[in-house]
Amino acid sequence: MKVLLDTHVLLWWLADDKQLGTQGRELIADPGNDILVSVVSLWEIVVKVRVGKLQGEVAEISDAIERYGFMLLPISLANLRELMGLPMHHRDPFDHLLIAQAISEQATFLSEDQNISKYPVQVVSC
Repeated sequence: MKVLLDTHVLLWWLADDKQLGTQGRELIADPGNDILVSVVSLWEIVVKVRVGKLQGEVAEISDAIERYGFMLLPISLANLRELMGLPMHHRDPFDHLLIAQAISEQATFLSEDQNISKYPVQVVSC
């Protein structure tokens, strides 16, 4: 199964945060799953670090993504086409693009964000 991590899920995994529950941990740790991390998540982290909402170093996070064997997902034209058709149930542009990527990549989206269930994407809660 392909699993796209929401940004907060990636950060919880890397920090071994208790907010990431058993179901999320098992999905990520399962060697039979392809774990995707979007460049959108790295962009979101950089933006939040720059405005002081988050502490982190994108180079360290990038190294960790590689170390865990996660696949870095670029933004494709197919992702942007999918994004154009999404409803605007909430205003988070990072979430919108991550949802569009999960749909166009036929991946399950791993997230705790309650807004995600409003979209036509396969989502699993952590």
